[in-house]
Amino acid sequence: MTERPRFALATVVVDCPDAHVLAGFYQRLLGWEVKCSEPDWVLLRPPEGGTGLSFQSESGYRPPVWPERAAEQQKMLHLDFRVDDLDESGAYAVALGATRAEAQPQDDVRVFFDPAGHPFCLFLN
Repeated sequence: MTERPRFALATVVVDCPDAHVLAGFYQRLLGWEVKCSEPDWVLLRPPEGGTGLSFQSESGYRPPVWPERAAEQQKMLHLDFRVDDLDESGAYAVALGATRAEAQPQDDVRVFFDPAGHPFCLFLN
């Protein structure tokens, strides 16, 4: 039997209506750098290196519904971010264009939607 080939996660690609708008939101939120920019695709990476986030424009994009409901667009993934202060970090995200979700499942986690409607969570370090 041959050895398993090496795999390394390079980036997570997020579909959205406008790659540049959503990449701009996450660039400001995370302080990451734009490493590549094309008309319908943007790659962000953390300054210290590591797995990045890419944003790809999709003309038929439909935002997910959260919490999930039958027969509605389901989320395919969500992003989790460690923060030092939930209130301060949440206010910053909202100032950049995020929306706080009405449903909050736990006291130590805050759920938000990015400008394209993807849910993301903030949780304490």
